[in-house]
Amino acid sequence: MALNMSLFSVNAILLLSTDDSSRILTRYYSPPHIPHNAHGNDYPGANPYPTLKDQKAFEKGLLEKTAKQTSDVILYDNRVVVFKMESDVMLYVVGGAEENEIMLYSVILALRDALNILLKNSVDKRTLIENYDLASLCIDEIIDDGIILETDPIVISHRVSRPPAQDAPNMQGIDLSEEGLLKIYQFGKQKLGERLRQGL
Repeated sequence: MALNMSLFSVNAILLLSTDDSSRILTRYYSPPHIPHNAHGNDYPGANPYPTLKDQKAFEKGLLEKTAKQTSDVILYDNRVVVFKMESDVMLYVVGGAEENEIMLYSVILALRDALNILLKNSVDKRTLIENYDLASLCIDEIIDDGIILETDPIVISHRVSRPPAQDAPNMQGIDLSEEGLLKIYQFGKQKLGERLRQGL
């Protein structure tokens, strides 16, 4: 028997607050092109929660269901859901009932680890809101329209991280005096220290 397979394996990625059950960052995916013979939610990968009301009801029920769970994978509302708790935030990856849990689990680990790298191990509601752009870009690097693109947290964090500040000295008319060379040495030493602290 052939499974109803699709590249569109992720239905949603959710970052929800455990304190007040509020949304921090949510992404629901639908394939951009649904074949003519498919009907809405019958197509694998189709967004099962098209309206905001449906999404909020699903998220509320999901938080209640996972609040006292000991495992990281559950079947909820005929969907495979993998999740991880970080401080006061719950991270979820939602896939269809026939999806490979191991693949979805690798996505949640990639998301958690990339966020920890980017946010310097402080993945909490406040930090995520303050760094919403980084969290959003991180999700975009992992998933595109429900298709898993990357699961290596180091690669993801390198693609997302902000470019270094442009505080390099002007290299035109380099001062080759003792004082000028000392400034260049201090600058190089500072940059090397920053790179070592970042683990590059």
